[in-house]
Amino acid sequence: MERVASCRCGQLTATCRGEPARVSVCHCRDCQARTGSAFGAQARFPIDDVTFAGEWRSWDRTTDEGNTGYDRWCPVCGTTIAYGSDGYPDSIALSLSAFADEMPAPTISVYEERRRPWVQITGTEVEHQH
Repeated sequence: MERVASCRCGQLTATCRGEPARVSVCHCRDCQARTGSAFGAQARFPIDDVTFAGEWRSWDRTTDEGNTGYDRWCPVCGTTIAYGSDGYPDSIALSLSAFADEMPAPTISVYEERRRPWVQITGTEVEHQH
């Protein structure tokens, strides 16, 4: 199975082999700021199963867990398609919205303590961050 994530203009793509290790929603402040929404929705893949094509920009930051995180986005249209951290060096998360193909529904919800009170995520298991 191969799926392709793409920015809006198509200049930056990520080809993902196999099934995602997990599909989740995240309510952390970084995901809220990155998406401009109340949460982020992502598919996490082993980093060795993802191949990028095109040019990207990257920005490093400190995550809520104190790790160094990074975002990868297209310098043409500004779409962030991938992000990760040194806390999870063997995997990378890709925005669900970057996939044209149907993806499995999220099964995990993280940073619930930062979930906006009007947001309800159904069908997920809450995973507590440490």
